[in-house]
Amino acid sequence: MATAALKLEIRDRPERWGVAALLVTAMFFCYAHRGALSVAAPYLREQLGLSRTVMGLLLAAFFWSYSLLQVPAGWLVDRFGVMRGYAAGFALWSLALACTGYARTVVALIALRLLLGIGQSSAFPASARAVSNWFQVRERGTVTACYLTGVRLGQAAINAVGAMLITSFGLRAFFLQIGLLPLMWLVPWWRFIGRIEHDRASSELKPEERRGDPTILQSLGLLGHRSVLGIFIGFFAYDYVWYVFTNWLPSYLVEERGFTTREMGIYSSVPFVGMSLVIMLSGIVSDALVRRGYAEVRVRKALIATGLTVACLVVPAAMVNDKMVAVWLLTLSLSGLAIATPNTWTLTQAVCSRRIVGTVSGMQNFGGNLGGSIAPALTGYIADQTGSFMLALSLCGVILVIGILAYLLLVSKMDTDESNETNSRTD
Repeated sequence: MATAALKLEIRDRPERWGVAALLVTAMFFCYAHRGALSVAAPYLREQLGLSRTVMGLLLAAFFWSYSLLQVPAGWLVDRFGVMRGYAAGFALWSLALACTGYARTVVALIALRLLLGIGQSSAFPASARAVSNWFQVRERGTVTACYLTGVRLGQAAINAVGAMLITSFGLRAFFLQIGLLPLMWLVPWWRFIGRIEHDRASSELKPEERRGDPTILQSLGLLGHRSVLGIFIGFFAYDYVWYVFTNWLPSYLVEERGFTTREMGIYSSVPFVGMSLVIMLSGIVSDALVRRGYAEVRVRKALIATGLTVACLVVPAAMVNDKMVAVWLLTLSLSGLAIATPNTWTLTQAVCSRRIVGTVSGMQNFGGNLGGSIAPALTGYIADQTGSFMLALSLCGVILVIGILAYLLLVSKMDTDESNETNSRTD
């Protein structure tokens, strides 16, 4: 049995890492598309005469639909597979972005942002379920770090080249090009993942094992579980701060710190590249500690708490006078988020059963993106009312402390968890 399992692991390794490569690429496009409006915000505000408050609402509109659909999207992925759920979402969000350049009213822009959110709602539940399906416990921190590196590289890429593309080709061409060209990703995804899901049907729960699975309404009751609530609150804090960075960093650097457009492109992208490297290192280190016999839940909670503590450097970054010191502190704050990043997702996989990974991951992302729904609009409102981003960035520190406490005090292995037994048999 052990020999057969080892042979299966070696034979399947290229396919599993092919899955990882597609997940990384998808997340790269996901966040490049999500961040496109924040890069275009200074130009769009000037073109349409929008206030910071209205711009904040436009940035937040994405999260209204994205947040509300997290649990349904996770439930659907758990039941109908990774391939179809991700492919349909990818196509929808890409087309919505491509149409954004043609919108000339706030109502039209909000509608397209809502469609973008609907499309992207499947991304994280599908990615988490793919890792749970096809990767072992000792690999999942690294694999999760890989696709989350794609997130930061996508954000860095759009920040680095977005302004240049807009000034060179205009807003309409910018949205059209970056929306349509990535649709080519659907071809290898459909063919490769379709074959993997068919050939690896045995890696999914068998029909008789699915008896008693919760309905979507029953799944909502999981939020009453202490660990799920802790994950929900903790990820709310993480994502609140993350979306302050992704939605307002370009405008902050230009409007408050006085950077030029070229400098903004550099200093709003380099921190995300550094963040990507730290994410990979955090995933590798966490997996190494688990392989050495340390309890997985404790390892991942410790790294999350450490990372969110470092992320509190966003507070002094808002208060210093020197703009380059501020950039370095913001970079360190993002690096703190990076330490936590892969462990927020692998902790969810560690504490719950594989059969509900997609659903609980959807709840996690729902909590996070409630923060995302609030952060852009509240940040813009505070900046308008105070004439500065200082108070808005200081608020991030308070929210991070709440997140640290939620992870440390509430999250533990769920009593109904079956995942460790299942995964240990595949190690």
